Amino acid sequence: MPPSIPPGKHSWRDYALLLALACCWSSTYPLTKIGLGSIPPITFISARSLIAAAFLLVILYARGLRLPIDAKAWKLFAFQQSINSTIPFLMITWAQQYVPASSAVVLASTTPIFAFLITWGITRHEPATLLKLVGAILGLAGTAAIIGLDALGGLSKDVFAEIVILVATLSFACATIFGLRLTDYDPMVVAAGSLLFGGFVLLPASLIVDHPWTLRPTAEALAATLAMGIFSSAFGLMLFYMCLSRLGTLTTNAQGYLRIPIGVGLSVLLLGESVPANLALGLVLVMAGVAAMTIPGDRYGKWIDRLRGRSKAQQP
Repeated sequence: MPPSIPPGKHSWRDYALLLALACCWSSTYPLTKIGLGSIPPITFISARSLIAAAFLLVILYARGLRLPIDAKAWKLFAFQQSINSTIPFLMITWAQQYVPASSAVVLASTTPIFAFLITWGITRHEPATLLKLVGAILGLAGTAAIIGLDALGGLSKDVFAEIVILVATLSFACATIFGLRLTDYDPMVVAAGSLLFGGFVLLPASLIVDHPWTLRPTAEALAATLAMGIFSSAFGLMLFYMCLSRLGTLTTNAQGYLRIPIGVGLSVLLLGESVPANLALGLVLVMAGVAAMTIPGDRYGKWIDRLRGRSKAQQP
């Protein structure tokens, strides 16, 4: 059972970290689509993990921090990296060879639903309130509205690849819960150790299967790999563990909905995808879902009481 996050008031800085995490991870799908143009999936994931680990190790050295050497820490890093990055990203990267980036964003946005169901039905390590369930449903509705029904209607094509993305999303949900076991470590240490393990564990497979020395990646693919390594993996994973320790599992997962409008914008900018006509409606639903999953329920009561007090004061 993961440790419980003690209830308490969160500051605007905590939610700013959540937004920063969404910004880092929203670039994953369009950058992956660019990188896969000339780099095979295994080599792509291994390269981005090693780039991210090297970047974080340099910062750790400058801060005077070192990676732990005890077996317990590395077992935690290895398991967390496997379910939070290595396995699900391999699955999503493979699936994105057949699934458009917009559909991948839609399917991957189900993480909060899975996390809610696991928390409510199994772990019960933090309150899984009805308000958060409503927020998760609103977020999914907003996701469908942003991408459009045409993207969801494509589920009949390449069904297996889309099921693979859903299974990977379930793995992400489990990782956000297990990640609470790592809150005793510095977030940068956890991110660096996990990424180092993930990069090296895939390196032999990359050498055997892909023969990377024979590849001719384009400049765009190399830039996408570097950007994903530094921003999506290094900064993103570090922010992820910071949010887990400050906000808990369900609220941290709410950033999945914040990634939708950002990811759509990047898909338009980087991949030339068209802007959905119903973008405004989707954004409203998404933000309503995020608010329901992140703002404490008692705060809504206080706002309602204030509005009632003002209305009574204005009455003659």
